[in-house]
Amino acid sequence: MAMTVHVDVVSAEESIFSGLAEMVVVPGEMGELGIYPRHAPLLTRIKPGSVRLKLPNQSEDTLIYVSGGMLEVQPDMVTILADTAIRGGDLDEARALEAKRAAEDAMKNRTSDIDYAAAQAELAEAIAQLQAIQKLRKQSH
Repeated sequence: MAMTVHVDVVSAEESIFSGLAEMVVVPGEMGELGIYPRHAPLLTRIKPGSVRLKLPNQSEDTLIYVSGGMLEVQPDMVTILADTAIRGGDLDEARALEAKRAAEDAMKNRTSDIDYAAAQAELAEAIAQLQAIQKLRKQSH
């Protein structure tokens, strides 16, 4: 039997995932983090992107989109406190594309009242959602 670590992925609205995983890949602020059982303790911010969970007895990874938040790693537990978390299958490509277009337009139109940094953050979230959708498509082929 493979070694596992308990993983909790929660957002302000709900618990998205709670269970065992052989490996967790998280979009850390400074780059992707690969976490295996017995990982050294760690606390860091995460950026928008896909959390990949390698679950026992499953060949394909489980994807969860997160818009940012915090990651806490203990040797026997991984906790992801996400600002927003969406199961991979629940991502809406049309809505993500529209959000990306709106953010790009706001950034081009610098005379608008919208906060440029907020537009950049919205663009980063939309791009991360679209990348998560593309990863899901690759898995299903």
